Amino acid sequence: MFLMGMTLELIDFKKILKKPSLFFFVTFLQFTIMPVTAFVLVKTFNIPSELALGIIILGCCPGGTASNLITYLCNGNVALSIVCTFFSTIVSVFLTPILIFFLSSKNINIDLIALIKSSFLIIFLPVFFGLFFKILIPMERVIKFLPKISEFFIAFIIGIIFSLNLNLLSQLSFSLFFCIVLHNLVGLSAGFLMGGLLGLSFKEKKTISIEIGMQNSGLGMALSILHFSKIVALPSAIFSLWHNISAVGLVYCWKKK
Repeated sequence: MFLMGMTLELIDFKKILKKPSLFFFVTFLQFTIMPVTAFVLVKTFNIPSELALGIIILGCCPGGTASNLITYLCNGNVALSIVCTFFSTIVSVFLTPILIFFLSSKNINIDLIALIKSSFLIIFLPVFFGLFFKILIPMERVIKFLPKISEFFIAFIIGIIFSLNLNLLSQLSFSLFFCIVLHNLVGLSAGFLMGGLLGLSFKEKKTISIEIGMQNSGLGMALSILHFSKIVALPSAIFSLWHNISAVGLVYCWKKK
């Protein structure tokens, strides 16, 4: 989140104020399509409670910062992607904990206030510290390396989660993997179709598709580990690996279109 803040420009805030309707629309899609899809999938495939909670947490997260890089590689609207990611990330401080609270199983004890506090500490403060750090200390040469740095940290976290769950990996069902893949594909498809219904350009439709389909799995892992268990973090870790695979497919199909 700190690295995301360092990639932002003050002009991004001006774009939000100048044309807020599109960002509100994308954020609305983000926090309706993905959480509801996650809820329906865990019920349909009868996913065990802890893993189901992990999928719901993932579904309630905002768009991931990797969406900005994939949008660039797919020749999408990068400025739109950056602002949508930022906007959905900020409102997720409250929306993510509230959605998790209402969509999760009643058998699982969830402290809503603690979730909101954690979301504030994990999301809001690092993003703005990163933004102000960039304003105080110009780092143009470093910024181009930030996506790689971010990928390294996420890969490191994924490695830890998988190593802590080695005894469980062999027991994971096909339905869990299928559920996570389907969740990603539904988000990508719904974003593209909704952009078409609004009459947006192909470039903008690609951008919205990527923005909605690629969740902030790093946040999902952080909230899962802080408030629940390493098992709950597994769906976000698996999603982190899968959405990189689906992203390669998108780049291959959309780069020159």
